[in-house]
Amino acid sequence: MINKRKKVLAISGSTRINSNNEAIVKAISEIYKDKIDVIIYDGIAKLPHFNPNIEDNKVEQSVIDFRKQIDESDGVIICTPEYVFSIPGSLKNAIEWTVSTVIFSEKPVALITASTSGEKAHEELYLIMKTLSMKVNNDTRVLISSPKKKIDRSGKIIDKKTLTEVKKAVDSFIKFMNEM
Repeated sequence: MINKRKKVLAISGSTRINSNNEAIVKAISEIYKDKIDVIIYDGIAKLPHFNPNIEDNKVEQSVIDFRKQIDESDGVIICTPEYVFSIPGSLKNAIEWTVSTVIFSEKPVALITASTSGEKAHEELYLIMKTLSMKVNNDTRVLISSPKKKIDRSGKIIDKKTLTEVKKAVDSFIKFMNEM
């Protein structure tokens, strides 16, 4: 059986323009342009603060659009920095807008943390995604410590080991999606 071309939503956990995390998802999009369709979500900073008192049928359009993009994707790549030993508040906020839904349930995911250290955020993001019933495994996770030394100003991954690790994780992610 031939698998259809997969649609992947890539989310950068950073709101910084031209961040290392944005560069990584753009690099993945370019490297894999012949294998998967990568849609880079750029609205994380525009989402309102999560409020569990707002009923699903009364959420803002930006939340509806975000949820729809997740729902329509075959898989999700999240690439995030670490801020104060945690994931950024903007990423946590975005994820919280999905808690009352099942759109992440059983969805394949690749988790990339690119930060000076990144270990705590990497662990936290993995735990959050497991809690939401996303399908993640060790082969679809990668931690990139000190990314400033591994990505050039144009956004290209210049460190060969890092590039190999990212490709290995994304290859495993694609295989994972195709098996589902």
